Amino acid sequence: MRGLADPSGSPAMPPANDLEGWRKVQAAQEERAEPAMTAIRNRYHPLISRRLYGGVAVLDIRPQHYRENPRVIVFVHGGGYVMNSAASSLGASVPLANDSGMRVISVDYTLAPAASCTTMLDQVIRVVDALVSAGRKPAQLAMVGVSAGGGLVAGSALKMRDMGRPPVAALVLWSPATDLTMQGETMTTLRRYEPAFDVSRLPSLLDAVIPVSQRKDPYVSPIIGIFSKGYPPTLIQGGTHEVFLSGFVELYQAIDTQGGTAKLDIYEGMVHAFQEIRPDLPESKLARRKSTDFLRRYMSP
Repeated sequence: MRGLADPSGSPAMPPANDLEGWRKVQAAQEERAEPAMTAIRNRYHPLISRRLYGGVAVLDIRPQHYRENPRVIVFVHGGGYVMNSAASSLGASVPLANDSGMRVISVDYTLAPAASCTTMLDQVIRVVDALVSAGRKPAQLAMVGVSAGGGLVAGSALKMRDMGRPPVAALVLWSPATDLTMQGETMTTLRRYEPAFDVSRLPSLLDAVIPVSQRKDPYVSPIIGIFSKGYPPTLIQGGTHEVFLSGFVELYQAIDTQGGTAKLDIYEGMVHAFQEIRPDLPESKLARRKSTDFLRRYMSP
């Protein structure tokens, strides 16, 4: 896709145990993202406030001309579990709020290596629990995640089911990270076609996120989860140039063959998280429209 920066030229990642080094890299990423986020705010004029739900920081995002309604989207940003924030992912959450007309609660989960993937899952669940405690019904809630956030959404929905929580109405996963063992065939066959990030950096990045011994946990790698009952209807979107494509297909097959409701929505020539990094593409607009249609179909009015 034209115009994307060469990911191999991005700064080297610090060792997994260098917390200060990671904080500097993360702060630099936030600074780089700010001009684009300012442009998003100026274009859409959302109403944004900082809040805490269940002790977890969030951005409460309401579209311009928002009309109060009970439906709420819990949004979980991407960034490989080590980058980005609710503030630097407005390029995904704000258009989603605008297109859906719904309030979006964007979870500012703690990044690795300061937190593990399992801690992030628990923070997402705490936000959902807090919304329910505040009076929202699970059927009025949906969850949307991008990349690593898509993996966190898929995994947290599994964990909430296993904890006996009523399921939220629906899940939408944009380019989700579904398999942290990185065994999918397209991790090899499509790596030369993936311009969104440097695949060779994934092993060292994951070392900062979670130990190898825990990567087959179904909440961490949801493609190996059990979806026979109690899992929300799920829309999975991605592009044909994504190295994670195998994971999209495997997650769809797992949900579908085990009796769940799932839809796989793939876009020709699109790269990782295209809905966020190129929100004005015709494919991105179509993907967001289909996402919001899916949410409205399953969320209680």
